[in-house]
Amino acid sequence: MNIKQAKEYIKNSVSLYLKKDEFGDYRVPVVRQRPIFLLGAPGIGKTAIMEQIAQELGIALVAYSMTHHTRQSALGLPFIEKKNYGGKEYSVSEYTMSEIIASIYDVMKESGMKEGILFLDEINCVSETLAPSMLQFLQYKVFGRHAVPEGWVIVTAGNPPEYNKSVREFDVVTMDRLKVLPVEPDYRIWKEYATERGVHAAVLNFLDLKKEYFYVMEMTTQGRSYVTARGWEDLSEILKLYEEEELEVSESLVEQYVRNPKVVKEFTAYYDLFNKYKKDYRVEEILAGMPSVQALARAKEASFDERLSLLGMLLDKVQAEMKDVMEHSAWLSDLRAPLKALLAKAEAGSGNGAEAKAGENGGDGVKTKDALSGMIETLDQMIEGRRKILYNLQSAGSLSDEDKRKHKRVLRFLEERRKELFLRDFAGAETGEEKDLAGAAVNLIKQKYNGEITRMKQDTQRTGDRLHAMFSFVEQAFQNGNEMLILVTELTVGKYSSAFIATFGSEDYRRHNEELMLSERQSDLKGKIAELGL
Repeated sequence: MNIKQAKEYIKNSVSLYLKKDEFGDYRVPVVRQRPIFLLGAPGIGKTAIMEQIAQELGIALVAYSMTHHTRQSALGLPFIEKKNYGGKEYSVSEYTMSEIIASIYDVMKESGMKEGILFLDEINCVSETLAPSMLQFLQYKVFGRHAVPEGWVIVTAGNPPEYNKSVREFDVVTMDRLKVLPVEPDYRIWKEYATERGVHAAVLNFLDLKKEYFYVMEMTTQGRSYVTARGWEDLSEILKLYEEEELEVSESLVEQYVRNPKVVKEFTAYYDLFNKYKKDYRVEEILAGMPSVQALARAKEASFDERLSLLGMLLDKVQAEMKDVMEHSAWLSDLRAPLKALLAKAEAGSGNGAEAKAGENGGDGVKTKDALSGMIETLDQMIEGRRKILYNLQSAGSLSDEDKRKHKRVLRFLEERRKELFLRDFAGAETGEEKDLAGAAVNLIKQKYNGEITRMKQDTQRTGDRLHAMFSFVEQAFQNGNEMLILVTELTVGKYSSAFIATFGSEDYRRHNEELMLSERQSDLKGKIAELGL
């Protein structure tokens, strides 16, 4: 199976293991909760999917690499305890709590989450001293004398022996206590993840053309040669930083992440070509709806590889902007509820505007000052509450990058408004209306929030215009070629692009999608007619 299928299987298994009966007991007893053993080549995303599963199920995650553990750290250290049996005192060996078990309790305490996944990577590389204890652990969830807390599901992972010299093959008795999931590298599935993560367009375009280079593992005269999904993703991150600093990307940089001489040479050559295409075609002019005559003429005559690279550059830009819009929309939606509560409380505390204007002895001014203090106090509580949520999710290991950005943006907005209310001298205003300090504060917060809404609408309109320009260019340059099918497909499978189009619409996408679906139906009919010999 591929990593996406493995993720769904594990997610379903964890959900079922955590299912309870009417009395609150787990339906599947601990002894029957077979740990899952994810067996696959290194760097294909085993750890990444565990993080995603924890985030999606809203449970905690504790991850350990078993190669780092000795018998003492996993099972605990011995110590002498005095015990009384039948009126006589005896010295008995006890054990401290396992470092692994202790870390679960720490996470439960810090995050407040009582259920989670204990993920043990490289489980088949445990030390020789620890190997005999694994059978007991895998069946009874016990390390030494301490059990994994109830509500924690065990998922393990490891590499096949051909990838790791330290691998110890499990015997039948051990394997019979595991649910084994063999996982194979699959570029199509990884590309969905990579697009969402914003992997560099040059990496994705290169692999679109050279899918056989996505994952390479072979022996050469100079040792093992390898290319992994992890290597491509790490290379992508360093490429972005090199481009920001305008540093030269050389073969020596690429080979630090891609450990295959042939792939290194071909990717470096393609990367140079990719940057040349970007410069020659002037991507920004195309997305502004003003492609040059030269760009259109060249695209029409270009080879399929060059067309695919150009399409990748255009998609990379537009999908990144769609992601920004959708994330902007998400944190503004998340901010709406606390702001409504804050403004409602402020307006109730300050009285109406007529009452504030009517005050001649400063009584209403004091009242609105108190209301303003109440707003600042409420903002402090909201900020603290949001920080607590962020801390709990981080402690539990179940915070996605997307949710982390959302919480931090909401926090930044609340902190900035709190600072403005604290520092701004509302009391210096001269008119009676301006002396309504809480009212002025309410107006300020509304103005800032509405400003964010306006900016998001402007970004949405701009992104929609650039999406239209991209479709227009593809229509003019490639007409009825496969490029339009590729464009529509990529927009459909992309997480943020599909969400953007579903939320804000795109007439170009709708029209071409319908045309392509009609074309596919016609092809199916022609195929069936051909089969019938009509």
